[in-house]
Amino acid sequence: MPAPFEKGSEKKGANLFKTRCLQCHTVEKGAPHKVGPNLHGIIGRKSGLAEGYSYSDANKKKGVEWSEQTLADYLENPKKYIPGTKMAFGGLKKPKDRNDLVTYLAKATK
Repeated sequence: MPAPFEKGSEKKGANLFKTRCLQCHTVEKGAPHKVGPNLHGIIGRKSGLAEGYSYSDANKKKGVEWSEQTLADYLENPKKYIPGTKMAFGGLKKPKDRNDLVTYLAKATK
């Protein structure tokens, strides 16, 4: 069972995003998809529904609604959370790193 989400450091989360996520994802409204989908508006959206992005069937069928907690759970081990996802990211093992990243994403993707 993953750790409960706790608000972390937005600044540290921004640095994590820059070093671990930015090569595949954008967060700004209207920014293009990269290898991964643009994450703008992810909180409250169901998995596999960013318009114009070609998701794996596994991601579409998961039907999870993204929240701070579900993102933190997913980011621990994406391939375990959504078997068949095409996201080639091993995850963030430390709860503090996940909390920081999700805290950043919650604000940056509004």
